[in-house]
Amino acid sequence: MSSRRRAYPQPQYAADPVTGSPALPSPITGNQYQQQQTGLGIPTPTALDHATQQFSNLNLGTGNTASNSPYAPQVNQFNQYQGQQPPQPASPQQNYNQGGSQYQAPIGGQAQSGSYYNQVDNINPALPLNQLYTTDLSRELPPSITDLTLPPPPIVLPANTTLVPNSETSNASPDYFRSTLNVVPNSSSLLKKSKLPFALIVKPYNALTVEAEQITVTSDTTISRCRRCRGYINPFITLAENGRRWRCNFCNLLNDIPSSFEYDEISGQVRNKFDRVELNHAVVEFIAPKEYMARSPQPIVYTFIIDVSINAVQSGLTGTITRTILESLDRIPNVNKTAKLAFIGVDSNLHYFRFNEGLEGVETLIVSDIDEPFLPTPDGLLVNLEENRPAIEKLLLDFPSYFEGTGNQGFALGPALKSGQKLIGHIGGKLICFSSSLPSVGEGKLTIRDESGVAGKPKEAKTLLTAADSFYKSFAVQCNSSQVTVDLFLTASGYQDVATLANLPRYTAGQTHFYPAWTSAKFGDVTKLSKEVSDHLSQDIAMEAVLRVRGSTGFRMSSFYGNFFNRSSDLCSFPTFPRDQSYCIEISIEENATKPVVYFQAAVLHSTSFGERRIRVLNLALPTSSKLNDIYASADQLAIVNFFTHKAIEKALSSTLQDAREFLTNKVIEILNLYKKELVAGNVSGASPLQLSTNLRMLPLLLFSLTKHLGFRSDRVPSDHRAAALNILGSVPIKQLIKSIYPTVYALHNMPDECGLPERLIQHNEETGEDEEINTTNILLPEPMNGSKAAWENYGLYLVDNSSELFLFVSGNVVPGLVQDLFGTDNLYDIVTGKTELPEFSVEESEFNYRVRQIIGKLREQNDSVVWKSLFVVIGGSSNEPIEISQQRDLTALRMWVYSCLVEDKTGGEPSYRDFLTSLKAKVTQ
Repeated sequence: MSSRRRAYPQPQYAADPVTGSPALPSPITGNQYQQQQTGLGIPTPTALDHATQQFSNLNLGTGNTASNSPYAPQVNQFNQYQGQQPPQPASPQQNYNQGGSQYQAPIGGQAQSGSYYNQVDNINPALPLNQLYTTDLSRELPPSITDLTLPPPPIVLPANTTLVPNSETSNASPDYFRSTLNVVPNSSSLLKKSKLPFALIVKPYNALTVEAEQITVTSDTTISRCRRCRGYINPFITLAENGRRWRCNFCNLLNDIPSSFEYDEISGQVRNKFDRVELNHAVVEFIAPKEYMARSPQPIVYTFIIDVSINAVQSGLTGTITRTILESLDRIPNVNKTAKLAFIGVDSNLHYFRFNEGLEGVETLIVSDIDEPFLPTPDGLLVNLEENRPAIEKLLLDFPSYFEGTGNQGFALGPALKSGQKLIGHIGGKLICFSSSLPSVGEGKLTIRDESGVAGKPKEAKTLLTAADSFYKSFAVQCNSSQVTVDLFLTASGYQDVATLANLPRYTAGQTHFYPAWTSAKFGDVTKLSKEVSDHLSQDIAMEAVLRVRGSTGFRMSSFYGNFFNRSSDLCSFPTFPRDQSYCIEISIEENATKPVVYFQAAVLHSTSFGERRIRVLNLALPTSSKLNDIYASADQLAIVNFFTHKAIEKALSSTLQDAREFLTNKVIEILNLYKKELVAGNVSGASPLQLSTNLRMLPLLLFSLTKHLGFRSDRVPSDHRAAALNILGSVPIKQLIKSIYPTVYALHNMPDECGLPERLIQHNEETGEDEEINTTNILLPEPMNGSKAAWENYGLYLVDNSSELFLFVSGNVVPGLVQDLFGTDNLYDIVTGKTELPEFSVEESEFNYRVRQIIGKLREQNDSVVWKSLFVVIGGSSNEPIEISQQRDLTALRMWVYSCLVEDKTGGEPSYRDFLTSLKAKVTQ
C-alpha cells in the first residue's frame, strides 16, 4: 500500500505567460483570509499572493479523464467524457487567472486599469480596492465550480484603520461574520442602483463545543462601551488626549479609557493597554460583571417529551430514543454538576416520572386531564443529573417496557408542551420532543391536509406550508419569553404537518429535525437518529441569550432572518443559542457614508453551559466607495445567495412557490442588465448579454439551482418534505447551504492514488537544507466535478454529497474488478442498495474499499453540525440489467433522487443550466 501513496511535490512557481509574475498553487488556510496591511494602506505581497493563488488552478473543464482509472474498460481506456465540450480558445476573460486574481489589489498604491475591456477602473489611489474582471457566462460552460470553495473577496482597508498597526486578527473571519458586499456603497441610491443586496451573515459560534473554537477571552470583567451607541471597545477605535480617551468608531463619541486598562489594582502592576485582547482581536468574549445579569446563570435543563403512542412503540422510536439518551448522559455539558433532566411520556395521557431525590426508585404519575394539564407533584419531576444518575439510568433502561403492548393511538403534544413549559419555565432550558405521530388530542390538535387538490397549484404554499393552528406560534412566543427552547425530532411514517410544528423551533431558536418513514428495523435509520440526537445533546449551548448588531451612523438593521424571536426593533432573543445555525441581517443605508471605512459589530450576551455570563463580540470593518465597479469587484456571491434564499422563502410563504422561483430568476436578470449597461466598457453593440464580474460568476448557477431545490421545485413534492427543506435552507450556515443547493460530486473510479489516504506534505527544512515529508491526519479528497451526467462514464463510480445524504452511484456497466474490490462480490446485482454501509475490508484485503470508506468518513466529519450523512448505494441503469432489477420501484426512486442532485442537467420539467442561460439572453436588454 505504501508504494501507492503519492506525496505532493513542492509547489512550483510558474511564471505567468503574460506578465511573468509567479502564481502560487498552494491552498489557502483558514487563518490566512485576513487582509494584511502595510504602512502605505495596501495589502502586503503575502496577502496578495494568497488571493492570487486561489485562481491559479481554476477548473474550466469537466474534470479528469478516465484514462488513469484502473477500473476503466480497456476498450475505452483513453476515451474522454461523453458530452464534454471541446476546449475553448484562450480568451481575455479566461486569462484573468493567469494574470492574477480578480480580487488582487494594485501593488505600490498606483491606480491600475484592470479589466479586459480596458475601461479605467475607478480606484482611489489612496485606497486601491479589488480589481474588476469580467466573465462571459456563455463561454464558461461547464461552469468553474472551484469558485464555490473560495473565500470571499479580500477586505482592503487603509493602514491606519486599526489601533494596533498591521494587526492580522482585527477583522472577523468570514466563518463568523461576513457581508454580501466587501465594499459598501456610500449612498442608498448607489445601493439601489447596483441591484445587489447589502446584508450581514452572522454565525457567532463555529463549532459544537467550546474546546474546538479557541476564542480569546478577556482576563477581567472590565468592559468599556460607548456612552451613546453602546458599542463595545474594539480594534478599530482611535485614541485621543494622550491615550486617556477613545473615540467610538460607530458614532464618533469620546469615551474614557478604564483605569484598569493601564493599572492592575490587585497586583499593583502597570499594564500596557495595547495588549488588551479586545483591542487586538475581532472575535472576543468578555466576562460579564453582575450588571449584565438579571439573575445568576441558570443550569442546563433538558426536558424530554417522548411519544409513547402505538405508532412510536411499534416503529421503535421510544426504545431508540431512551437508549440514545442513556448513552449520551456523559456528553451533556455538566462541568459544574448542575444539569437537570425531566421526562414526560405522551400518548392521549401525560406520563410523568417522579424521582425520589438521591434514591433509585421512580414513580410513574399519569395525568388524563389534557384540557387543563397540571403538574401532579411540586417536586421530584426535574432533578439533578449528577445526584440522581442511577435512578435516571434505570428509568431509561426500563422506559420502553412501561409501554409495551400499548394500543393508545393518541398524541397530546400541545398539552405536553404546556406542561413542560410550566415545569421548567422558572429556570429556562430545552423542551426536546420526539414524535412519531400527528398531534391528535387536546390543544394544538392537527388534521391531515388535502394535498392532492392544491399540489402544484398557486394555492399550494398558503394551503400547505403555513401554520394550520395559531397555537404553535403563540406558544412559541410564550416559551421565548420564559427562556425555553423547543427542538423537534419528527419520525412519522405518514403526514406530520411539519409546516405547522416548525413554528415551535423557529421562534424559540431551536431546530426541526425530520426523518420521514423512520423505523428502527433499518440500521441506517437508527444510526442517523442516534448520532444526531447524541451530538445535539453534547452542544455547549449558550443560554438566556440576546443578539444585537450595530453599525456606523447612517446604517440601520432593517430585516432579520433565522430561528429566533425579534423582541424589539434590533434585539433578537434566544432562550438557548445553538451552535450550528447562522443568521442574516439586511442593512439599509439612511445617510450617505462620508468616511472611507464603515464598521459593524455583533454582540451575543449569554450564559455559558459552565455558569458564566459572557458577551461574544464580533467586529467587521468594510471600505466604502461611490463606484459601481468597486462594489461589484468585492461582492461575496455565497453570502448573496444566502440572503436571496431567505427572501425567496419569505416570498414563497407570503405568495406562491412560482413567485419565489420568478423572484430568483428576476434577480439574475436585474444584475446582468445592470452590469451590461453600467460596467461593460462602451456597452458594445453585439456583445454577449451574459457578462458578469468574475467573482460573481457562480451567482446565476446557484440561484438557478435553488429553483430546483426540494423546497422550491415545481414538481409535486410532499408538503412535509418541502416544509422541512425550506426550514433547513432558512437556518443552516453558508457551507452547508451551498452544498444543499449545489451538491458536490466526486468521481472515485479514476481518483488519484493518494486520495482517501492521509495527506502527505513536503516541507523544506531551512536548518538542514533538505525537504522533509510530513504526515497529516487530513484525508485527501478527490477534486469535485460538475453536477452534470454529461461528464459521467457508464462504467464509473461516483459519490454525491448534498449536505444531508451521501449517494454512492455505481454505474450499470462498471467493471467486475471494481465491484469485487469495493463490495467483495463479482455480481453487481448482489450489492445491497438503498440506505446501507460499505463492507469493511482491511487495507491488505482491499485498498480501494479502505480509501472509499475513508473519503466517506471525511465527508461525515463536521464539528459545526449535528447532521449525520446517511449513505445510499445506487446501481445505475444498463441494457444488461435483469428485468426484476429494472422494475424495482425503490431503485428507480433512488436513481431519480441522485439525478435530481445533478442540478446542471434537465430534470423533470426543469431546464438545464445551459438552457437557462439561453433563456436569459432573450430577457437581458439588448
